[in-house]
Order: sequence, then structure tokens, then C-alpha cells
Amino acid sequence: MLYGMQAIRWFSVCLWWALGWHAVPGLAAKLDRISLPDGFRIGYFATGLPDTRSMALGEHGTLFVGTRRAGKVYALLDRDGDGRSDRRWLLADGLNMPNGIGFADGALLVAENHRITRFDAIESRLERPPAPRLVARLPERKPHGWRYLATGPDNKLYVSIGAPCNICDEPGFGEIWRIDPADGRPQVIARGVRNSVGFDWDPASGDLWFSDNGRDWLGDDRPPDEINRLQRPGQHFGFPWCHGGDIPDPEFGQARSCAEFTRPVWRLGAHVAPLGIHFYRGSQFPGSYRGRLFVVEHGSWNRTEPVGYRIVTLQMKDGLPARETVFAAGWLGADGQVRGRPVDLLELPDGSLLVSDDKAGVIYRIAYAP
Repeated sequence: MLYGMQAIRWFSVCLWWALGWHAVPGLAAKLDRISLPDGFRIGYFATGLPDTRSMALGEHGTLFVGTRRAGKVYALLDRDGDGRSDRRWLLADGLNMPNGIGFADGALLVAENHRITRFDAIESRLERPPAPRLVARLPERKPHGWRYLATGPDNKLYVSIGAPCNICDEPGFGEIWRIDPADGRPQVIARGVRNSVGFDWDPASGDLWFSDNGRDWLGDDRPPDEINRLQRPGQHFGFPWCHGGDIPDPEFGQARSCAEFTRPVWRLGAHVAPLGIHFYRGSQFPGSYRGRLFVVEHGSWNRTEPVGYRIVTLQMKDGLPARETVFAAGWLGADGQVRGRPVDLLELPDGSLLVSDDKAGVIYRIAYAP
């Protein structure tokens, strides 16, 4: 009987290892707390990455990871394809909030608080990374100064320049810039954006969508955090005069009308802190997920009762969000204890999703494996 039980346990271990869900000592119990829809599984792609934030994927499967307070940039590889990284490099250290990570034309792009740099031909030089080359300079203000970076379908760089305050009107801030990597010249394409830490392009329309974190200290339930859509360069989304499309700011709101500005396409809960967003393009998840917008809620920091700490999806109808559904939860316990804070999303070629967690210092992999 003992031999039979040992055989069953060994078979179970082998099966989970093959599927990429093998346990991580000391962390496995935490995965049990994360709830997902039926048929989805979550495992650790990487652990031991303090402050892990934004992610980008290289042409040859290298995962690049930025941090905020830690000042580090990593490269990770899953060489055997088991759903877990098995090789790691520290590419840079001592950087100035290197939150923004991108990849284009064989180069790793890193957005620090004050600049964007590039590491050329990086995937062939992981053992000895090249010296960074300056691409563009950015305004040096620390509040909301952890830049988000993405490469657009036009091969231009898109970077958020957060407002350096809770609420203020500061020229040159509260914007999204488009930068030509050839000359480093910025073009302001969106204004009135308090603090965006997540972009993606709608595969159907090509429009840029982005998350935006609303202001603090208007109470627990106001204003809503936002998901916005940029349909043409130059649109203004209201900050600091108007929040959520129809809430005048008590300090600035008398100067301008909410009717002047572009309304959000979706209003999330107040203080949930939406960061990474991603339109699902793959075929691994059930067909109903294709085209949905995944939104990571990093979680509140000053609300009486914490909210967020989860991933939701927005189902589309006629090109606009029509329904919000919780996809992954459990990082916030019923007792209010915060066990993790998801940050960014990245879709792998097989259709699974990576999710970074800057509190737990891990990267999860979510796959559909009924």
C-alpha cells in the first residue's frame, strides 16, 4: 500500500512538473489563495526578484524585467520550455527608477526617471551587456516619476510623464509622449493624464488605450480610476480640472468644464490603482477571452478599507467595454492583509500570461489547462 501511494505521489509530481506548475518551496501555499476561473492554473515563472515591475519580451524569448526602488534590470530565460525561468542575468544596477522596459530592433530600452537608454544587440550580449546609449531625456521630478514605456505599432516609443503631485497644473507633466528613437524628439499625444502606468493598442482599431490613476483625498469612493482611449493625438483627459469624466476638482474645477475633455471609456473603482493593461490576442484561453482587455489593479494605499489587488477583464461590445469581470483575486486577504501586489502583464507566444508582483518579488504564469 505504501508503494502504491508513493507511486501516485511521484506520478503527480511528474505531471505537474511537465505542465509547468511545479511547486516553489515556501511559496506554494500562497498560490492556493489566488482564485481563477475554472480551467486556469497559476504557477511561478520566477521568484526572488524584489520590486519586479514592468516586462518586455525579446525576439529570442528573453524576458526583460525592470524595477522601481531596487534600481535593477534583469534578463530571464526559460530554456527548457517548462513554464519557469531557469537562467537569470542582472543587466544593470544602481539605476534611477528603471520601471519602464521596452524592446525594439534587437535593443533593450529602459526608461528611468530622467532618461531613456538603449542596450543594443542585448540578447547576444547577456553575459557582458553593452554600455547604454542615450535615446531621450525626460523631466526630472520624483513624484509619479516611475516612467512606463512601450513600443507602438509604428515603432515609436511611448512614455508616460506623470504629474509630480497629487493635484496640480504643471506644464510638461501629466502627459503621454511619443518619441522617435532615431532622434529622441518627443511629441505630446495626450494631456490631462495624472499617472498612467500601462498602455496597449486595440488590435481591432489600432487605438492606444491606457490606465490612469485618479487623485487622492476626495474620500474613499471618489474619483474613479480610469481606462482611456486615445483616438487622435492631442486629446485631453481632464486632469487636474475634471476626474472620471464628470467630477469637477474642488480646487481646479471652477476654471474649466468637464464637457471640454475626453471622457474615460471605463470607470474602475476609486483607488484600485490600475497599472498594466493588455488586450488578449492568443488562442490558449477560451475563445470568449480573445479581444478582452485585462487590467491589473495594484491596490489602494490610503483607503479606509483596501480595494484592488486583483486582475479584472473588460469584455467588449462594438469596440467599447461593456462588462467588468474579476479574473484573478486573492492577493488581498479577507482580513485585509496584503499578500501581493500585481503590476504588469505580458502575453507569451503560447498564449499564457505573465504577471509581475512587486510586493512578493515574483512573476506568475497563468495558463489555461483544464
